[in-house]
Amino acid sequence: MVVPTVTFAPLLGSGMFQLFSQWQAEVAQLELAAVTVGRPAANLFFNLDRERRITAEAQAEPGEDTGDKLAKQRAETDKAVAAFRPVANLDTSKGPEGTTDAIARTQRALGLLEQQRRAVDAGWSSAQNAYDYYNSVIEADLGLLTALSRTDHGEVSTGAQTLVDLFWVVDMIGREDAVLARGWGAGRLTRDEYALVTDAAGTRNHLMRDRVVPSLGGNESRYRTLTTSKAWKTMADLEERLVASGGGADDKQVKLRPVGSTWRSSVDAISPQLLDLLALRLENVAKIGYSHAKQLFVIFISITSVGVLALALVIITSWRLTAVLRRRILQLRQEALELQERLPDVVTRLERGEDVDVEAEVHMVDPTPDELGELGQALNMASRSAVATAVRQAEQHRGFQRMLQRIARRTQILIGLQLKKLDELERRYEDPEVLEGLFDLDHLTARLRRYEENLVILGGGQPQRRWRKPVRLLDVLRAAQGEVQDYRRITIDVEGEPWVAERAVGALVHVLAELMENATAFSRPPTPVEVRAAMVSRGIAVEIEDRGLGMEPEQYAAANALMRTPPQLDVMAQADDVRLGLYVVARLSAGLGLQVELRQSAFGGTRVIVLLPDSLVVERPRLVPGPAARPEEAPQDPTGPHPHPYPQEGAAGPRRPQEGSQEGFQEGPQDRPGESPDEKPHDRPYDGPYEKPRDTTQLPTRSRGRAMAYVTAPGAGSPDRGDAPAPPGSRPLPQRVRQASLVTELKVPADREERTEQDLWTVRDQPTRSGATIGAFQRQSRRRRAGDDALQPGPDGSAEPPSPTTEDR
Repeated sequence: MVVPTVTFAPLLGSGMFQLFSQWQAEVAQLELAAVTVGRPAANLFFNLDRERRITAEAQAEPGEDTGDKLAKQRAETDKAVAAFRPVANLDTSKGPEGTTDAIARTQRALGLLEQQRRAVDAGWSSAQNAYDYYNSVIEADLGLLTALSRTDHGEVSTGAQTLVDLFWVVDMIGREDAVLARGWGAGRLTRDEYALVTDAAGTRNHLMRDRVVPSLGGNESRYRTLTTSKAWKTMADLEERLVASGGGADDKQVKLRPVGSTWRSSVDAISPQLLDLLALRLENVAKIGYSHAKQLFVIFISITSVGVLALALVIITSWRLTAVLRRRILQLRQEALELQERLPDVVTRLERGEDVDVEAEVHMVDPTPDELGELGQALNMASRSAVATAVRQAEQHRGFQRMLQRIARRTQILIGLQLKKLDELERRYEDPEVLEGLFDLDHLTARLRRYEENLVILGGGQPQRRWRKPVRLLDVLRAAQGEVQDYRRITIDVEGEPWVAERAVGALVHVLAELMENATAFSRPPTPVEVRAAMVSRGIAVEIEDRGLGMEPEQYAAANALMRTPPQLDVMAQADDVRLGLYVVARLSAGLGLQVELRQSAFGGTRVIVLLPDSLVVERPRLVPGPAARPEEAPQDPTGPHPHPYPQEGAAGPRRPQEGSQEGFQEGPQDRPGESPDEKPHDRPYDGPYEKPRDTTQLPTRSRGRAMAYVTAPGAGSPDRGDAPAPPGSRPLPQRVRQASLVTELKVPADREERTEQDLWTVRDQPTRSGATIGAFQRQSRRRRAGDDALQPGPDGSAEPPSPTTEDR
């Protein structure tokens, strides 16, 4: 609607403006020519013409009669001049070209009128000077009338030109009359005066015969006989006689016959007729001009009305078409918006694993046989293609995730088998060097298991390690420390003895291990990585602080935003991203409700704060379940390889819980009956062998048969101690005697050394070897090899063992 209106309205406005301007200009020109300027100029012309003749008569025959006549005429002329003076203040910008200049020339000529009159009265001015002055003023006035006759309408200009010619005819008669008035009394004219009379007569006859009479028509036709009238013929005969009498070239003067009265009567008879013809011509010209102006106004009104109606029709038609097009376009837009809202919903449903029907999700737009119909069909095709592409990509993404998880699960099964094999080898060999290599390999395998869990998490799965009982936070931190390559640089400080709910142990170990590894990887060795944990008002706060280079504020903001709202990770799109560990932390934290925030450290590195909510913090368990069990490993993939069957740990018989076990806790000292929390061990009655309290400041020690992920710190009163004395009054559990229920023929001799394949793969129930025992064994072995059986004397002369080396720790 806007385009047709904007296009048509200027054209209509331009045409209307031109018509209105033309009408306004013609009306203004007619008003100037007929009323405001033309009438005062014509009145001034006639009065100046009469004053010129009477002035010539007064100069030729001074007397009282001529003086009175001159005074009366001067008074009439002054009135005409006074009426003409305001013309100079009129706005003639819309009048014909040259009007303003002609008015100015006339005003300047009238400015000398009083001076000329005084000169005539005083006798200073000759008759010729007075004649020339009046001629100049009348010519200026005729120039103004000529300028007013040049209007924009051709017919008006033609009629006005005839009117100007009539004014010149009157002027020529006035010039003849003024010159002859000087010679009637003397009966002669000078040669110059004679030339003026003959020139004026010739000009008048030419104008009347060739220009005025041929243009007369209509109600002006009766004036065609003006030149054949008796008065005109009398005047013409007198002029011919004058011309004939002045034919002698030697005479300096031309004699005039005494026919002044005859001349006067003929001129007085012709002048009224000329004035009537002037008035009639002016009326006819004005009528033509006003008629044309009225016609222009009618045309202007008609075109304006038709144009406004056409514009209204265009606006209404455009509005209706625009409304229809807008309704259809809005319908297409609504379809596009619905597709925009529906496509993310389809993608979300596909991410949840739901099946999506492409035909049901695409809303088809009804086709029409026009351009918008083609656009609707294109939108249908685009909608169908978008939904189909989303479904296809989601299926490909799910397939890739399933493949990634399947590969990771199979790898986890192999890693689990490798850990069990390492446990068996650690129990089989006692060589310190072999054990050290096995321990390093065990540590690398634990890290490899975490990396495989990263693949599972990035593929959309969850880690399969599960705990059935709460675990002490210190054990969780040490388990995470055990999965870091440079774990020796990590120092752990825990205030109190907080416990973590069993459902959060596996994921929390993974999160803390990732953050600790980042801290060690992005800080220069051997700078320490400090891990502090304490209870706060909203749960447990764990701080991991390194002394590396840190990050920029924008990077901290981006990392914290990632922790707050973890995105749906596209494994293929983010394959080159070095922040995959942060994605894993964000995904696991979002699942547990952890709050992870990265800040600038005071040491220049990075400080990570992990807040465990109150829902993940539990009280210390009071009851001790049965035999210890290891964390649940990932179930075997039904499509994966079937490893050699391993018996579960403890299948050969009941065994005591080992250190670092996350399951199977015994009651602590404060939970024993008859013992208060403040009672010290040496204050109780001795009811069994005394056990030396363990040092809680030791580094984490691992036992044979346990991976680094299961390492915990030994501590007195730990609920996972397997060697705590049984409470008094309790009966020992029955023990199973091997081959007790078999007949004699089926019993195997005890000294039989052959072992079956099942025995080779069976994990034997052996007592746990602590780190201190291994260290003592290594020290004694080195002493024996060095041949130094005696202890070195100390400063006081007593023997003391040497300081433990790195290998002993």
